[in-house]
Amino acid sequence: MLIGVLTSGGDAPGMNAAVRAVVRTTIFRGCQVIGIRRGLHGLLQNDMVLLDTSSVADIIYRGGTILYTGRSEEFRTPEGQKRALDILRDNAIDGLLLVGGDGTVRAAQVIDDAGIPANCIPGTIDNDIPYSDTSIGFDTAVNTICDAVDKVRDTAEALERTFIVEVMGRSSGFLALTSGVACGAESIIVPEFGIDYERVCQRLRNSVARRKRHSIIILAEGAGDAPTVSAEIRRRTGYDLRVITLGHIQRGGTPTAQDRVLASTLGYHAVELLVQGTHGKLVGQENGRISVVDLGAAASSKKPLNKESFEMAEVLSAT
Repeated sequence: MLIGVLTSGGDAPGMNAAVRAVVRTTIFRGCQVIGIRRGLHGLLQNDMVLLDTSSVADIIYRGGTILYTGRSEEFRTPEGQKRALDILRDNAIDGLLLVGGDGTVRAAQVIDDAGIPANCIPGTIDNDIPYSDTSIGFDTAVNTICDAVDKVRDTAEALERTFIVEVMGRSSGFLALTSGVACGAESIIVPEFGIDYERVCQRLRNSVARRKRHSIIILAEGAGDAPTVSAEIRRRTGYDLRVITLGHIQRGGTPTAQDRVLASTLGYHAVELLVQGTHGKLVGQENGRISVVDLGAAASSKKPLNKESFEMAEVLSAT
C-alpha cells in the first residue's frame, strides 16, 4: 500500500509533527509513504518524493512544513480536479492524508468521493474546523500573540496609549478571543459579533475614569480594517491610538508541546484508520478523545464561536 501525505493552505506550527507521525506510522504498518510537496499546487505539478524514517528525523520541533504548502485555484475547477486525480492514479497512490484547513477538508472530500481513499487532519491556526476542539497550530499561535501583546503592553503603559493589535482570523474569532482572554485585553472584536463602537469606547472611558492610562484592543482581521477602526474610536473619544498588525509572525515559531502531541496523535490515528479501510473522514479531537466524522459533514458545517466565552471576557475586562 502506498500512502501519500501533503500539507495544504496556510502553514501552521505542528504540521511537521503530523507529517512525522504519518510517515512513521505508515512505515510501521508495512506500507510505503510518498510526500507531495507544495500542497494541492504541487500535486498538480506531480511534485512528489518518497519518504522514509530518516526523512522526518528531528522535525517534530520545527515550525513550517518540510513538504512546503500552497493553495491552488486550478484545483477548484473540474479540469484541475480531474488532473489531480489522474496524477494520483498514475503514481499508484492507494490513499491520501491531507493536513490543512477548511479548503483542505473540501479537497479531501473531492478526492475521496472520486474513489481515492482520503482522510483529513485539521491544521490551521484559525481553529475554525468543526468537530475538533482545536486544530494543529492554534495553541502555538495563541502563545505567539500573547508574547507579542505582553511586549506591546509595556510600551502602551509607558506611553499611556491604547493599542489595537490585529490578529489573524478572516471569518473566525477563535484566535482573537482566546488570546484576548489570555492577555487580559480590555476589548475583543471578532467577526462573529461585529463591532459595537459605543461599547468599545465606553470601556476605554471607564478605564480612564479608573486612572488606567493604557488599553489593549484585540481585533480579528475579518472584523474590520484596523486603521478604520482606530480612526473611528479616535473620532468618538479623542484618545491617541496606535495599530499593530502581527501578520504572519503568528504562523511561525517552534510548536508548543500541546501542538506537537496533538499533531502526533492525529497523524497516527489518521493512518491507522486509512490502513484499516476507514476513509472519507476528518480526524480530530473532542473532549480529549479522537473524533472521526464524515468529510461532507465537516465541509458543510461552521464551527461556532462560544458566546459564553465572549461574555466571560467582557465581564473580566469590565472592572
